[in-house]
Amino acid sequence: MDFATIDLVFVIDMFLLLLIGIGPKIALVPYLEITKGMDGATKRRIDQKMLITATITALILLIFGELLTGLLHFSPGALSIASGIILLILAVPMVLRSPDFEAKSTSLAGKDPMQLATFPLAVPYLLNPVGIVVLITASAESTSFVEIAVVIGVLAAVIVLDILIFRFANRVSNHLDENRMLVIEKVFGFLLAALAVQLILNGLADLGVIHLIGH
Repeated sequence: MDFATIDLVFVIDMFLLLLIGIGPKIALVPYLEITKGMDGATKRRIDQKMLITATITALILLIFGELLTGLLHFSPGALSIASGIILLILAVPMVLRSPDFEAKSTSLAGKDPMQLATFPLAVPYLLNPVGIVVLITASAESTSFVEIAVVIGVLAAVIVLDILIFRFANRVSNHLDENRMLVIEKVFGFLLAALAVQLILNGLADLGVIHLIGH
């Protein structure tokens, strides 16, 4: 992404990247599984905790991302490869795991819902490796306050969209068919696996290990 030019194309590209990186697609199905059968007040508490944690973490990465890359001495390419590997680890079980809903419920039983809201719902499901790459890259490559302000504005728009989607999910979660949720999860998992591979390829290209046509 070119941070030298702030225009409509840049805003749209940033919105789409952040929608992938801190949007509902990875977190929604696990969120519905975890909150299934809970009362409305508990669901809202989990919802708020998840969104607040992800938002605060995102802002910290955006503000201190450049400092972190300098202190830890990693390149954007290395960050992209690491994020791709982690995203692939998250995506593969989404595609391959068996539809044992009873086992899932048993594995979640007894766990603190607020802890689940922080991990894994807030990070790495809602704020996922793609979002981490985008935010740290934006922090490292932005050269003015205006650029950071634009990214923060786009981030705010994505968070508002998340709030609306999860609020709607709260209202309909008890009426969703588990088999349909499983299909959605597997489709999202496959798409995320492809995105993970692309992140790894982009990272290798950034490091000069390979050359991507059109990169």
